[in-house]
Amino acid sequence: MNKRHIYNILNIVTVILTVTMFFSCSDNFNQIQKMGVSENEPIGVAENINLKHTDSGRLTANLLSAKMLDYSNRDFPFNEFTGGITLYVFDEENKKSTIVSDYAIIYNNTDLIDLQGNVVITTHDGNVLKTEQLYYDQNREWLFSNHLVEIISSDGSSMKGNIFDSDAKFTNVEVLEANGNVLFNE
Repeated sequence: MNKRHIYNILNIVTVILTVTMFFSCSDNFNQIQKMGVSENEPIGVAENINLKHTDSGRLTANLLSAKMLDYSNRDFPFNEFTGGITLYVFDEENKKSTIVSDYAIIYNNTDLIDLQGNVVITTHDGNVLKTEQLYYDQNREWLFSNHLVEIISSDGSSMKGNIFDSDAKFTNVEVLEANGNVLFNE
């Protein structure tokens, strides 16, 4: 074989290897980002949270939590508050209501909040709601539960029921399978 023929073969092999390598490469940026991060692990952890939300310069909410796990790397992203939450909500007149729970999850795609364990809502006018699990639909501003709920009004009257449904301002409250009566202050 002459040298020219050998160089042609080497050039062809080099071109084939180069083309093969070029077409075998793909955009693996998302996979590279996930390297070292398990699908089951949070992408972030925050401790001792003191988050304040304002609207037009007015404080509307203050969230306190010992620990938050950020699972926004999942197909159905959520934030988990394993240390529980204390949430202060301020109305237009700056009246404060308080929400406390041992555990909470906020689902990012649906804006649904799942409060669990010793859930207590105390409204600015002294009404109290207690349950083991309560959902809050942020879009509809609606609270609901299918667990035992106890409502204690500021005058001391109380009601218990197994199904609870209400708007966030407690102006349209429905308790099913209820016993007792509660009169909310207007």
